[in-house]
Amino acid sequence: MKSSKIYFLTLGLLISLQVFSQNKRQFKIHTVAFYNVENLFDTINDPNKFDEASPIMELNYNRQAVYEKKVKNMAHVISEIGSEISRNSPAVIGLAEVENRKVLEDLANDEALLAKNYGIVHFDSPDARGIDVALMYQKAIFVPLNKSKHELKIYDDESRNRVYTRDQLLVSGKLEGELVHFIVNHWPSRRGGEARSRPKRIAAAKLNKRIIDSLQAIDPYAKIFTMGDLNDDPTNASVKEILKAERRKEKVPLKGIYNPMENLARKGMGTNAYRDGWSLFDQILFTKPLLDKDYSSFRFYKAGIFNKNYLTNKKGRWKGYPLRSFADGSFTNGYSDHFPVYVTLIKEVPSSE
Repeated sequence: MKSSKIYFLTLGLLISLQVFSQNKRQFKIHTVAFYNVENLFDTINDPNKFDEASPIMELNYNRQAVYEKKVKNMAHVISEIGSEISRNSPAVIGLAEVENRKVLEDLANDEALLAKNYGIVHFDSPDARGIDVALMYQKAIFVPLNKSKHELKIYDDESRNRVYTRDQLLVSGKLEGELVHFIVNHWPSRRGGEARSRPKRIAAAKLNKRIIDSLQAIDPYAKIFTMGDLNDDPTNASVKEILKAERRKEKVPLKGIYNPMENLARKGMGTNAYRDGWSLFDQILFTKPLLDKDYSSFRFYKAGIFNKNYLTNKKGRWKGYPLRSFADGSFTNGYSDHFPVYVTLIKEVPSSE
């Protein structure tokens, strides 16, 4: 254990390029990320959605200019997530609170991301607010093979009417030739209170677990990432009891799930704040093979919250909180009410010598 810690400490100090060497061994580094981009809506009123209630549609001044700046801000953040280690923007990134494919295309075509040649996986979901999840990926690194959406059917506990919410997105493909699965989530909010809304997130976790189980039934060594804005912390029942996510690597069984975000939460770190308290709702979890070099050429190296200074409020009672895009009916020129999260993967490659 001690030698392993020394190795990874040395590894961290030596990282300077996407491909780097250590003791004549070469490694590649990739970032997998997730970002709730806070109401990335366009300025077109869609009669099939409740998008007229989006913050940008409620503005009484130049919506198009605000939209273009919002896209630019989001692209800038995405271009930097994990780059201190990988020297690249994320190989794969899950997104929440996007309105449609058009906003994703505008995001991918922004000058900060255009050269990365991002592909898009997106389905329209039945969410009442008209927001969806999506996956963006660098085409040179990841090649999708299968994609599907999985509907979450939940009901109001009083009226018993259906609550229309986000689908869960599953994308399977080859990450530099290795089969990897990504599930993108945006679980039901805490509207009405945590206790009252809890069954909805429990239902979301059960759907997520069924998707994971179906992949592991085919291959118990399946390399699976599940990521998203869960609207629950790493210690809530949805994550701990339904997904049975572990914070200690050595406790993760073969078909188990590791949650590196729990250790960040224990340090008091968070991705979003509400009523003077931090939560870590944005999480990336993954299955055991990504911890073991015997089962995956890619291995987990590090997890983090991308909370650079420019993403935070600088004054007032919200100092240090995420600098959101919209507040009090206006555009703040900010970013999101959530910080992005990421994990870093390393892969040993044949030496050029």
